Amino acid sequence: MLEKIDHIGVAVNSLEEAVKFYTTMGIKPHHFEEVESQKVKVAFIKVGESNIELLEPTSPESPIAKYIEKKGEGIHHIAYAVANIDKALKKLKEDGAKLINEEPMDGAHGKKVAFVHPKSVNGVLTELCMDACCDCEH
Repeated sequence: MLEKIDHIGVAVNSLEEAVKFYTTMGIKPHHFEEVESQKVKVAFIKVGESNIELLEPTSPESPIAKYIEKKGEGIHHIAYAVANIDKALKKLKEDGAKLINEEPMDGAHGKKVAFVHPKSVNGVLTELCMDACCDCEH
């Protein structure tokens, strides 16, 4: 079901400040975007075949703002690429996983995304993501 680690999400107070660190290591973001549905601005930094996704809240009601308030900046989630997100969610639900999203929603880069509750994944918030152009049966 899981094809690869798509990205690791890191909650930050400031994209500008967080990007400085990666720039000093010789890597720069290749994509910036605001995801209004999640109330965040994101920057993607390619590392190998995966990405680091820096997430800055744009509102105090943002899930990322609430996360930072509770736990501080740091790793927020791990995202896995899947070939068919609907099938993956159905299988997880059948197997008893607690899903935060039972239906995929729009995410950054035009991907379809859904989250699995940390209680089902050893305390790790887990995101499934699928390229929107790849919603065919696999």
